[in-house]
Amino acid sequence: MNDMADIVAVTGLIVRYAELVDGGDFAGAGELFAEGEFVGSGPPAVGREGVERMLRESVILYEDGTPRTHHATTNIAVETDAAAGTATARSYVTVFQALPGLLPLQPIAAGRYLDRFELRDGTWRFAARRVTINLVGDVSRHLRG
Repeated sequence: MNDMADIVAVTGLIVRYAELVDGGDFAGAGELFAEGEFVGSGPPAVGREGVERMLRESVILYEDGTPRTHHATTNIAVETDAAAGTATARSYVTVFQALPGLLPLQPIAAGRYLDRFELRDGTWRFAARRVTINLVGDVSRHLRG
């Protein structure tokens, strides 16, 4: 791949994660980390099953099968080293949520993603994601506990 194709592929993984979580597809989100690690506020979640379990245990799903959220991932900066088969990315994330009759549309959390990727068999994969949330609003209808 060339640098631009690598950057597009890595950016696509970042975007795909948001789509899967917002769609309530925790198995799909876990698949993105099949051989990777996800570090947030709790203990690290490792691999497909670990990430899927972490999401299922922490995120509230509603009747439509979704968490009723919208992860807006912005300020994405990707650096690749195709020769080494690695890439890093940093980005901002703002999580919005709305629940008809209960919660008007509002931001509930904002922070940063620091990601590492590895090129395996010609395909970019998450190696690690570190999430730092700096601003927290009302997450009582989003997260368990």
